[in-house]
Amino acid sequence: MNSKRSRLIIIVFLLFVGIAVNAQDGLDRSATEVINDMSPGWNLGNTLEATTSWTGAALWNNKGGLGTETGWQDTKTSQKIIDYVKSLGFRSIRIPCAWAFGHISNASTYEIDAKWMARVKEVVDYCINDGLYVVLNDHWDGGWIDDQMKDSKEATIKKNKEILSTLWTQIANAFKDYDEHLLFAGMNEPPAEDQKSTNNLIQYNQAFVDAVRATGGNNAKRILVVQGPSTNIYHTCEFMAGKMPKDVATGKLAIEVHYYNPWQFWGMEKDESWGKVFFYWGKGNHHSGSTHNATWGEEDDMKSQLQMMKTNFVDKGYPVVIGEFGANWRDLSSLPKESQEKHNASIKLHYRELHRLCKEMGGMVPMTWDTNYRNQEGTKGCMTVIDRKTLSVYGTYAMEGINEIYPRPSDTSIRSVEQPNDKSHTVYTLQGIRIHGEPTVKGIYIVNGRKQLK
Repeated sequence: MNSKRSRLIIIVFLLFVGIAVNAQDGLDRSATEVINDMSPGWNLGNTLEATTSWTGAALWNNKGGLGTETGWQDTKTSQKIIDYVKSLGFRSIRIPCAWAFGHISNASTYEIDAKWMARVKEVVDYCINDGLYVVLNDHWDGGWIDDQMKDSKEATIKKNKEILSTLWTQIANAFKDYDEHLLFAGMNEPPAEDQKSTNNLIQYNQAFVDAVRATGGNNAKRILVVQGPSTNIYHTCEFMAGKMPKDVATGKLAIEVHYYNPWQFWGMEKDESWGKVFFYWGKGNHHSGSTHNATWGEEDDMKSQLQMMKTNFVDKGYPVVIGEFGANWRDLSSLPKESQEKHNASIKLHYRELHRLCKEMGGMVPMTWDTNYRNQEGTKGCMTVIDRKTLSVYGTYAMEGINEIYPRPSDTSIRSVEQPNDKSHTVYTLQGIRIHGEPTVKGIYIVNGRKQLK
């Protein structure tokens, strides 16, 4: 073999390796392409954004600590929980997270506590281990920036931009080597309700993007999610359309809104003088003679709002993260004249329709809000879908609605085999509960995605 031929072979080999590595880093796909792979999504709610103190004294210090994870719900996140979430068919997880509120080790430099950062990374890794996408944000976080969103003084905005940049520089550096499966979201629900306060928000969104991009590495092309004013669809389309941040990367930005609508159906707890709670939602689900049928905000309104986001953002190259979505499932047993069946059907349809419309329109990922609070409190209701303690579905009708559009992964074939000697296999019951070790009871189990008879 002559030297020229040898050099040619080496060059071709290196080019091949370079192409392979570049293809594997997963950072060349656009935000729209990635977000189209993320549905359905789920929220690890009331967990890493929680606190054990509501006082402002918890800001800019380390008084929260690792114990805040179970401050608002009672189950510490584990790989088993994330495995179960994946088994239900979810492809992405949004992780609401606090950083300033009880997790700052040095207030003068806004340094994030190393132990807290390590715990957040551990939870993110649970998701990455399962091939899930993750949206990691800076949530309410004690309201340090939310409380000043309407303050347009130059000094206020400058200071807040410095703090936001400092926090996100630390977060971005900690996760610099993660691939496209990790997305960053700058804030949560910034309370901007007019053009003036939205102009402030636009500056904060730009500061977030600039801070992350400046850290380099994979963050140079990471997908970044900025928030619309109050994450309200109407406000976002009116005040922020055409005003997305400037970005050195192309096609790597997404916009976040939330869908809690109508209020009387999803969150209102009791009748008021101005209106009734809606127990029933959607065509065909109204209960004859009831005063609790929805009178607004049903299927046509849902479609109209999503179409607004498609026209103003998706069609312009900015996909949409519906970062939170849900409705309270209620126990109507104390109201014999009402229909539990119709209410259950309403919940199912509500979840189904949002997922159906997002899939049909494309470029949108709905992420179900989940509190892990396992008590409907009668007609107040709750928005829990997954019982993390027992690894089971609590919000049955919500889950059924989602699975009608995104069926749960399954294999209907059943084969009778001896349990393999390889202890690394994954075993679930038909109810979706993961078993660690070998099953001790005869029956049908799901082993590595296939049904097996023991």
